This record gives sequence, structure tokens and C-alpha cells, in this order.
Amino acid sequence: MLTQGDDYPLHQTAEPIAFAGTDRNFYDRYFFNGYSLTAGDTRMLAVAFGVYPQLDIVDAHVCWMANGRQVNLHAAARAGGERLLMQAGPVRIEVVEPLRTLRITVDAPDQGITADLTFTGRSFPIEEPRFTRRIGPRTLLDYMRLTQNGGYDGWVEVDGERHDVTGFAGTRDRSWGVRPVGARDVQPPPVLPQFFWLWSPCVFPDRDLFWHSNDDEHGRPWNRRGVVMPAGGAPADERAVDGTAELAWRPGTRAATAATLRIDEGEVIFTPVAEFMMLGLGYGHPRWAHGTDHGPLATEREDFATADLDRSQPQHFHIQALSEVRWTDAAGTVRQGRGVLEQLAIGAHAPSGFTGLADVTP
Repeated sequence: MLTQGDDYPLHQTAEPIAFAGTDRNFYDRYFFNGYSLTAGDTRMLAVAFGVYPQLDIVDAHVCWMANGRQVNLHAAARAGGERLLMQAGPVRIEVVEPLRTLRITVDAPDQGITADLTFTGRSFPIEEPRFTRRIGPRTLLDYMRLTQNGGYDGWVEVDGERHDVTGFAGTRDRSWGVRPVGARDVQPPPVLPQFFWLWSPCVFPDRDLFWHSNDDEHGRPWNRRGVVMPAGGAPADERAVDGTAELAWRPGTRAATAATLRIDEGEVIFTPVAEFMMLGLGYGHPRWAHGTDHGPLATEREDFATADLDRSQPQHFHIQALSEVRWTDAAGTVRQGRGVLEQLAIGAHAPSGFTGLADVTP
């Protein structure tokens, strides 16, 4: 099965590029978020684009959040085996300069959404540790990810109103490997699901801070890393930092009202100002979950107000909280920045007081 990718020296095995091992859950994904660096500005954009070789599907999601309202565009198409197909309906990704500059275009006038965005990294991407998680003998997750902070040039237009996002900052990542995608498993493991995730990329005037943690039900990390990267930094400039997080949870939810990250280089306090629902990017979506087959091509617009959602429902647990971030280092120097605090807590997590699959903070 020859495709365009076979004309590039990218093969990892004797197989054609169209074949990605033997696991039907293999995926290859782009993610972007962006926000103003002005304190109090709660506008936010987000984009996700996924390729699922074993399912022969590509999908994309584009979101614009402003004034408590989130507009979401979903698209999915058959891939035809082409790993270089960087388009799902009206959404297209272009790698302008690898590991530095990418362009996103959206042309969905029927849904009232168009955009032209260019992301440029401010430093070399960091490589996160390999994520491998098993439930008994079954592999649930096995993937890698690079993460990079940067800035945007361009615009997003919704219902005829154009929003200039030049000067927005944010984070993009690229991940690839195995995670649950497509149709749900008809024979899931005979245990309650458990997944606890925090991810907190932050932008400061002179540096970036990255920290994440996957915890088990006891609060023990099975994948955790922190990195400080100076603006304009190269791989040799990144510094690893250890840290722990404390969260205050809002009653009736699994969403944090505040968080404190204590790292080797001081204390970092997150004050959320808006909550972006990852549902808009397909995460946990009942219809537009990643890798779902919608036929040759399908697009759909979905709008909601965050305040109208029932936050006790599991599909609303996964959020990115746009936050004002205050970092006081060990010498007492204070840096003010912005970032997101991504949160997903499914199942038990003893430090947070969660004991069941979806109980919420009392």
C-alpha cells in the first residue's frame, strides 16, 4: 500500500508508511492553545488535529472562547491511507519550519468560522518522558510528546466578527503512540477507570515553565516532570525541576479554584480566570470523540456557555483553566505570567478526596 509518505526517508521498519504497527489505537496528534498575555483577558483559542492510521481517519477541532461562550468546530474525514494528509475538511495544518513554525487555516463559512493562524516557538521544544500505563496485562497508554511555548500571528473570525490574535501566547504539543481512540472497547478491563492528570505550561517574560503529573489513586506519580526553559533556549539550556502541587477544588465539581506548585526554584501560584472545556476538542465527547468514524466527511458546529454545563458530569471534568501565574523564586524574585492548568481526574485520587469513579467535591 504505497502512499505519498513512501517517497520520504522516514521509514522506521520494512513496512510502507501507511502501516503503523499492529495496535488499532495508534494515533498521531497536534494540539495548540493560545491566549492574550493581558491580565483579565479571558479569550482563548484551541486547535486539535489527529491522524489514526489503523482506523483510516483524520479529525480536527477548532475552538474560540470569549465572554463565557465557547464556539467549537468539529470535522472528520477518511484518510485513504495518506499519512501526509494534513487536512480534515475545512481545517488544515502546515509545517512551515519543523520544530518552530506551523500554520493553521480554517475555511468553514457555512459554520461561520474561518481562521488563519501562525504559531512560532519561542524556544526549542521539550521532550516529555514516555507515557506508559497498563491495567493488568493490557496496555492503556504508550506514547511520546513534545511541548513548546510560543506566540501567534493571525486572526479568528466567528459569525462575521474578526478577532486579531497577533501577540497571543500559548502552547502546542505533538504526541504519538497508543491511547484509546475510536469506538469504545466492548470488553474493558474489569476495574474502575482511574486517571489523574495535571499539565501546567506557563509563559513568563524571560522564561517558560513546564510541569505535569500523572498520579495513581494514592497520589503517587507514575509520570512527572518539570522543566524551566529560558526564552530563546536550546536543548542544552533546559533545567529539570522537581515539584509537587496542591489544589483547592470547587464544590460540586472536579475543577480547581486555585493551585500551588512548589518546585526547586520556588513557589508558583495559579489563579484561574476562565475555564476552557476540552470537550470542544473532542476529549470525552459523546459524538466527536477522537478517531470516531463519521463517514467520508462530516463537519458540525457546537456552541455552549460554560456556566450552563452540569459540571458534575464526567464529560465536563477535563478542562484547561486559563490562569494568572505568580512565581516567587528562592531568591524572592517575583515573576508574573500566564498559562493554563489542565486538569482531568477520573476515578479515585486520595489527596483530592475522590474515592469513586465520578464523585465530586462536597
